[in-house]
Amino acid sequence: MLKSFSVLINKKTQNFNKKILVDKDKSYTHRTLLLASQAIGKSTIKGLISDDTITTVKALNSLGILIVKKNKKFIVYGRGIGGFKKFNGSINLGGSGSTLRMLLGLLSTFPYKIKLTGDSSLKRRPVRTKFIKEIGANVHFEKKERLPLIIHGTSLPLAKTHIMKIPSAQLKSQILLGALSTPGITEVIEKVPTRDHLEIMLKEKIGNNIKIKKYKKLTKISIRGFSQYNGFNIDVSSDPSSAAFFIIQTLLSKNAKLKISNVYINKTRIGFIDLLKKMGGKISIINKKTNFGEQVGDIVCKSSSLRNISYNSSIVPVPYLIDEFSAIFCAAALSNGISYFRDISELAFKESNRILSASKILKAFNIKTKYSKNTLKIYGNPNILINKKIVIPRMMDHRVCMSAFVLASVTGSNVVIKGFETVNSSFPAFLKLQKKIGTKFKILWNLKN
Repeated sequence: MLKSFSVLINKKTQNFNKKILVDKDKSYTHRTLLLASQAIGKSTIKGLISDDTITTVKALNSLGILIVKKNKKFIVYGRGIGGFKKFNGSINLGGSGSTLRMLLGLLSTFPYKIKLTGDSSLKRRPVRTKFIKEIGANVHFEKKERLPLIIHGTSLPLAKTHIMKIPSAQLKSQILLGALSTPGITEVIEKVPTRDHLEIMLKEKIGNNIKIKKYKKLTKISIRGFSQYNGFNIDVSSDPSSAAFFIIQTLLSKNAKLKISNVYINKTRIGFIDLLKKMGGKISIINKKTNFGEQVGDIVCKSSSLRNISYNSSIVPVPYLIDEFSAIFCAAALSNGISYFRDISELAFKESNRILSASKILKAFNIKTKYSKNTLKIYGNPNILINKKIVIPRMMDHRVCMSAFVLASVTGSNVVIKGFETVNSSFPAFLKLQKKIGTKFKILWNLKN
């Protein structure tokens, strides 16, 4: 683990015209690792190497899957569907909620007792196990719906039709991963579409054994269990959630233009771009192509005068921008007018309560807010002047840290952000790329948290 450090920013970032390549997609890398563990033979994945993805690697190692990290690639030696080795022990998942939710799918049909635990931030987050219990897995919590837990998977899983009342791509992936080793046909019905990376990957590997049908507002995914597939090679493209921070930083900076290359532009991942365009953001996507069934492209953005937004889930579905709200709140804070965000209760269940975290940070920057369990109102001020030192306490939330960094850099405020090493969980190259576009900052070691 990286040693704890803080970051000091006290100068504006402006006057840049750069081309960058942000880190590879975290969400996609998690899924490729899990999928490769169930393949027959060798898979080579050039994906994101970060704290969270290493957590997934270590968890799979514990279950008997050999994974070698070599030349910025993961080489995974899959043992086929249901090929985990017998293991009765404990797995620490650190702060990776993605690993936890999706690994539960594979463990739901693994007939041995496994204890799952994590760090203090992951222990605060609810663990939803409704779907894996329905197929026969036994789950016991020490504290209601919180880690640590013990899961004892079933050797006789039941293929079912699962209706997603709460939209969640990770819970959907949990079901699909469990379905791989469930006899018969498992169905998932979504009322609100969520990111579909795993379905696209499975379509590439098992073809007609997974079917996806659209019915007006519903999506039905059907998957036949024990559809074996061979290992694969993939070079994962860049993460749109990481790109979002640089896009918003560019929109809010003076005389700035940025091109971010080879980014996933799956429509379930770029809802934040649609919202920023409604706010007046100058953003375009060029050079579109396909990578392992996924659309990718280059995103070009430049300085913009942003206006306020009134958001609810009918404008852009919440799952299409769930990871980017923290950055969007920065855009709203420095836009003209009052922005009002509704239907955002799911933000309370991320690494931190991001409604509350955003409100605290914006207040530190003299931006007025009002919030509830499901809403956030931001009183934008594009001409804000701050004559005090701001200290952002350690929050153990990578996206909140990056949001505070963006606000500091575009306002030129004197800001110290503690616990910045948490950014390494999703975006290890963040500070390196900030240097590339000309941002001035200092690393501070050994500050008390």
